[in-house]
Amino acid sequence: MSNQKPMNPLEMLAYVIALQIKDHEIVYVGTGLPMVAAILAQKTHAPHITMVYESGAQDPMEGDMPWSVGGPFTWRKSPQIMEMSYSFGQCSNGYVDIGFLGFAQIDMYGNINTHMIGDDFLKPKARLTGSGGNNDLSSLCENMVLVGLQSPEKFAKKCDFITSVGHLEGGDSRQKAGLMGKGPIAVISQAAVFDFEPTSKRMRVKSLHPGVSFELLQMATGFELLKPEGDIPTTPTPSPEVLEIIRRDVDPRGVFTSIPGM
Repeated sequence: MSNQKPMNPLEMLAYVIALQIKDHEIVYVGTGLPMVAAILAQKTHAPHITMVYESGAQDPMEGDMPWSVGGPFTWRKSPQIMEMSYSFGQCSNGYVDIGFLGFAQIDMYGNINTHMIGDDFLKPKARLTGSGGNNDLSSLCENMVLVGLQSPEKFAKKCDFITSVGHLEGGDSRQKAGLMGKGPIAVISQAAVFDFEPTSKRMRVKSLHPGVSFELLQMATGFELLKPEGDIPTTPTPSPEVLEIIRRDVDPRGVFTSIPGM
């Protein structure tokens, strides 16, 4: 009988995010679970990726889990350290294959809000962190994966403010606006993985996490979700070996993957 603790939701999210990364890709890494995911991918199925941290560090050598993209471990024996603006320039010039962004709100076309909640810009219900590098990445990266918690308020019919552009109004509206890259290719929540229907660019369920039904997922969404043809697959879960890698080698202090009481 195994003494291994059961997988927690943050470990599941880190694993699913890691699966979006392919070997030999250049990965733009943000703070939090994307850091866990990128390091996990490098230690498992994608050993030849190059990690670009938002602070400007390029592909540092292995060390402790950084506490943020500005943490000193992102610079450990890095062959090159640039200013943040130059890391955005890498995206603009096509030197980044995939990036990850969080959100406070997201709509059916993958447009995201990290600015404010409410309908009055001068008197919002909540003022959020703003763009940071969010808009730069969404406008410039070749492929974007969006990561956030799912509820009807967060998966909203309309964002209270569009900080970062996804597929705008759907169809080819992103390309007509002159933005680079393909835009968001996936959305990952604690309940499911989504992609975007190729023609309309509306959000579509790609897989359901274990124990989640489509009906429950729709209840947690503020707009109508598209379904794939046939049965909806179940999202794969990490094996005991992968869980051990997360806990022992990637985030042993549980900086981003621990939940009190679990």
